[in-house]
Amino acid sequence: MTVANAPVLIDGGVGTSESRRRPVERVRRGRGLVKYLGLTPFAFYVLLFLAVPTLLALGTGFLDGDGSLTLDNITALFDPVILGAFASSFWVSALTAIVGAVVGALVCYALLGTRPDGAVRSFVDSASSVLAQFGGVMLAFAFIATIGIQGLVTVILRDRFGTDIYADGVWLYQVPGLLLPYLYFQVPLMIITFMPALQGLKPQWAEAAATLGGTRLIFWTRIAGPVLAPSFLGCLLLLFANAFSSYATAAALISQGAQIVPLQIRAALISETVLGRANVAGALALGMIVVMVVVMTSYSALQSRTARWQR
Repeated sequence: MTVANAPVLIDGGVGTSESRRRPVERVRRGRGLVKYLGLTPFAFYVLLFLAVPTLLALGTGFLDGDGSLTLDNITALFDPVILGAFASSFWVSALTAIVGAVVGALVCYALLGTRPDGAVRSFVDSASSVLAQFGGVMLAFAFIATIGIQGLVTVILRDRFGTDIYADGVWLYQVPGLLLPYLYFQVPLMIITFMPALQGLKPQWAEAAATLGGTRLIFWTRIAGPVLAPSFLGCLLLLFANAFSSYATAAALISQGAQIVPLQIRAALISETVLGRANVAGALALGMIVVMVVVMTSYSALQSRTARWQR
C-alpha cells in the first residue's frame, strides 16, 4: 500500500488520503463555478450591448441595399468627405489628448506634495471622478450658457468691455469649439489614471540617486522619467481613444454638417444614401473600430510594461 492510499479516519471510519482529497477538490471546483456565475450578468451585458452591435456594424459595412456582399462601402472610406472627417477627429483627439495629458500630469505632480489622506487630495480625486464623467448634452449646455453667443461670459465681455469673442465666427459651434469641452473631461481623466503611477514611485529611488550625487533634475530625467514613460504614453492613448469616440457633446454643439467621424455616422444612419451608397455607417464604424483596436492594444501593452515595476 502506498503512502497516498494509506488508511485515514474519515467521519469516524477508515478511508484513504486519496478519498479524503476528492471531496475537497469538489468543493473547490464548486466555489470556482460560483465565482464564474457571478460574472454572468456582466458577460450578458457585454454580449448584448457591445459584441452584438459591433458585429452588426461590421457586417452591414459589407452589405449593399439589397443585402448582397459588396466592397463598395469600404471604398467610401477614401472619399474626400470621409477622409476630412477622420482628419478632423484625429487632430481634435490628438490635441486634446496631449494638452490634457500634460496638464493632468502637472496636477498629479503638484498633488505629490499633499497628504494622501488630506482634504486637498480627497477633493481633487472626488472632483476628477465626477468631472471625468461629466459630458454629453449637459456639458454642451454648460458651455453654451457660459460662452455661447448669448452666454453669461460673452454678454459681460460684450456689454461691459466691448469685446465680442464671436466677431470672427461662431467658433464654439464648429470643430475648434470642441477643444475646450473635451479638455473639460480629458484633464480629470488623466488625473485619475496617471496619479497611481506617480504614487508608485519609490522614495528609495530618489534617496539612492541623492546619495550618489544626483540632482533632482537627474532623478526625474534618468530614473523617474523612463519609469513613468510607459504609463504616461498609455494614459495619452486612453485620452485619445476617449476623445475619438465621443459623440454626445459634439452632436449637441455641432448641429450643421458632419465634421467628425461620429457625426458622419449619424448622418449616414439618418440618410442611408450618403455618397450614393447604402450602409456607409457600417463602413465608418469599421474604420473607427480599427483605430480603436490599434489604440487600445497599444494601451494594454504599455500598461503591462508599467505593471512590472509597480509590483
